Amino acid sequence: MDEVKLKKLGAELKKARTKRDEWDAKLKELERKYREAENTCIHDMVHAANLTPEQLAVIIRKANAGEFDELPAANEAKEAESNEEEFEK
Repeated sequence: MDEVKLKKLGAELKKARTKRDEWDAKLKELERKYREAENTCIHDMVHAANLTPEQLAVIIRKANAGEFDELPAANEAKEAESNEEEFEK
């Protein structure tokens, strides 16, 4: 291989590395923005459901264990209703 081809390949390699670094930086920024948007979405859902941190923890634990049935607030409402029914009897 002659010196001219070697220089061309070296320049091409340098250009490719520069592009790779640019794309790596762009990828990191997009991943950061995605995580931020995802966290905002989760935050909004939790607030829309009026969940306490404790209720959210219960939901996450049950979901991870495959035991998810209802929201903790719904369970509390059912318990309150059953307590009222027992009190009326």
